[in-house]
Amino acid sequence: MKFTQSMIQTIKPKDKPYWITDEGCANLRLHVAVSGKKNWYVQYRDAYNKHQSYKLGSADALTVAQARKMAKDVTARLARGEEIRKEKPSDKLTLGTYLNDHYFPYIRQELKGAKEYIRAITAAFDNCFKKPIEDITPVLIDKWRSKCRESGLKAASINRTTAYLKAAFNYGVKFGLIEKNPIARLFPLKERDSKYVVRYLSEDERSRLETALIERENRIRRERESANEWRRERGRTEKPHVEGAFADYLRPAVLLSLATGIRQGALFALRWGDIDFNTRTLTLRPEDDKIGKTHRISLIDDAIYILSAWCAQSPHTGDDNLIFPSPKTGGLIQEVKTAWRKILEDAEIKNFRWHDMRHDFASQLVMKDVNLNKVRELLCHSDMKTTLRYAHLSPESKLNAAQVLNRYTKGNKIIGRIRKAVG
Repeated sequence: MKFTQSMIQTIKPKDKPYWITDEGCANLRLHVAVSGKKNWYVQYRDAYNKHQSYKLGSADALTVAQARKMAKDVTARLARGEEIRKEKPSDKLTLGTYLNDHYFPYIRQELKGAKEYIRAITAAFDNCFKKPIEDITPVLIDKWRSKCRESGLKAASINRTTAYLKAAFNYGVKFGLIEKNPIARLFPLKERDSKYVVRYLSEDERSRLETALIERENRIRRERESANEWRRERGRTEKPHVEGAFADYLRPAVLLSLATGIRQGALFALRWGDIDFNTRTLTLRPEDDKIGKTHRISLIDDAIYILSAWCAQSPHTGDDNLIFPSPKTGGLIQEVKTAWRKILEDAEIKNFRWHDMRHDFASQLVMKDVNLNKVRELLCHSDMKTTLRYAHLSPESKLNAAQVLNRYTKGNKIIGRIRKAVG
């Protein structure tokens, strides 16, 4: 594309940053950010034959003619073998400006878990947002890590947040926004204190949880009847009676989680069109899946019964209707912390998160000797390494596998002599 001044003004930003090369000057390129900012760069190869970019300035400050002249001057200096000191974007670009204007808009478009990335980076490094990127050194981040360790934070959590920041810098290097990743050589902490512990329900805890859920529903029904009696005595309009198998969404949601191992976010995003009662399958849409893929989960009898009973009492069961809409807004349920915490208190269950119901589902399968690859498929894990965290729960399967090494059993004379000797 041959640049003209009027054409530069009409160039619009896209969902991703992009480059445009000037046909009027081979080495001149225009970078267009997601925010709409445009900057001139000269592209060249260094002594190691690697592509490099040299920033000339903003397209708002430099005309096409000025940018071409500067690009030709830089190219001539390179041809003469002169040393060119690349302008360090960190001299002008602060960490906060870079993240807010470039990286955060990009991951909001591309990453399903963008909210968690942005929240984690901001919470950890917001006090560095005014610093130039060149001041974000390994020493600075290591001091932050030390403070985190002193506060009791585990190495795995610290490494995860550090990896988020590294990824942000890698993006900037890839698109020529920053010269290099300032913490690229910072090694992760050893995670000896972060050995993964699988939390699942004991049979007694499971019984107490189910009892607490039923007692909560009975309490809801009693309170509704009591409130209606109070209204009748005063001639006021009564509220609808609590009818059906469930008093509200909580018990079926918990039971379905235990029966399928589905993640909480995906559970509350489910719509009735995602359930096929004929094929007994549940479909996870790409936008609701952690890795952005479509998955189909087989539903056991318990799950079918729960969904059928809940469907029978739900007022809206069209394909696009949420299975578990918010009782307050009718939209997506964002969190159930208060109700869930109260249920756990009533059941006297400690250190058990909602997500641990997913671990419980997997643990029950493994302890019943279900093949780990089948467990991986049911959990929709993309990597078997994630599923292997449950392998230790199946000592019987390990023993059965090791039994193939037996050479001297079943009537063999050697074992017979040994038995006779110790008998």
